[in-house]
Amino acid sequence: MRFSLYTEMQLHEGKTPEQLYGEVLEQIQNADRLGYDCYASVEHFFFPKFSISTNPTALFAAAAQRTQRIRFRTMLHALPYHNPTVLASAIAATDILTGGRYEWGVGRGHGWIPEKAGVPLDEHARPRYEEAVDLLFAALGNERFSYSGKYYEVADSHIVPFPQHKFRIFLGGTSDRTYELAAEHGWGVAVPPLLPYKALEQQLDLYRDRCAEHGNEPDIVWIHACHLDPDRETALREARDWVTKFIYGNSSPLLEYEKPAADDLNKAGYGFYAAGIMEQLAEVPFEQLVDEDYVWVGTPDDIVERIEETRQICPGISEIGITVNAGGAPHWMAIKNQELFASEVMPRVPEVVPVGAAKAA
Repeated sequence: MRFSLYTEMQLHEGKTPEQLYGEVLEQIQNADRLGYDCYASVEHFFFPKFSISTNPTALFAAAAQRTQRIRFRTMLHALPYHNPTVLASAIAATDILTGGRYEWGVGRGHGWIPEKAGVPLDEHARPRYEEAVDLLFAALGNERFSYSGKYYEVADSHIVPFPQHKFRIFLGGTSDRTYELAAEHGWGVAVPPLLPYKALEQQLDLYRDRCAEHGNEPDIVWIHACHLDPDRETALREARDWVTKFIYGNSSPLLEYEKPAADDLNKAGYGFYAAGIMEQLAEVPFEQLVDEDYVWVGTPDDIVERIEETRQICPGISEIGITVNAGGAPHWMAIKNQELFASEVMPRVPEVVPVGAAKAA
């Protein structure tokens, strides 16, 4: 079982971008000392309460100079806002600058980004994205490549520097096709960090079934916001403010800005964002978020129990990732959570049960 930290780099009132980036770099350095396997960050644009992590490769190149062993992961590169061949070159360069410690994934990004970036929300969004995925991997997998598609035409090209090893790859999102695509290629999936298992149960079942069809092992990264204290009441009291703001921050692009038209979202395959789910989530009381497993808050014993419950119902989890610095959480609180999770939870989580054995059980 691997353990990681995940950040959205939400910028709430009371912090400057410079302060937040400085805190995150210190948190990465501390995570390396504590033995976490990976530090992951979203790539996101335009909406500060959701994220100011607009260039995670630069963040990781800086963090690599302060650390020894921890790996870094962009989760995920928002592919519609990159030329696939140029992104391939940036990935290869980031791998060099991190000493071979770079992992990454790709996704379409959130449905509220396209209009702000001047990218059309139309029926071409999904096929254009899938073609971009094909071109990206053609560039990363071949020292010289050509590509002929509906949206991209590339003749006898190559990227420099060319990567010298294979990467661990992830997809993430809420659509069925995302999970099918990951299973077909043997890639991992990262579960969005603010949803209980029941919200994505069908997609994860689909992913495991498709993995079996294609002879691939599921590789699921389970991410949750997490707050710990040896005293349960203290944990609940401390977590209330930042967890509530974390949920709100994820919903803020739909609550504080003009929403994209529902027809346009549905046409482009972003129906999740037209369904009102995110807006409703922001109204869920804190106590319900804890009780219904949207977030993990409690003592180390409580968190270990939550992790084991999740692994029982979701075979294929290979990594537990926690978010501890969202919603404007104070720096000291994020460090405290990193320390307690590493010392009191990580040693008590057993190794991964093979998928076949879990299904048999």
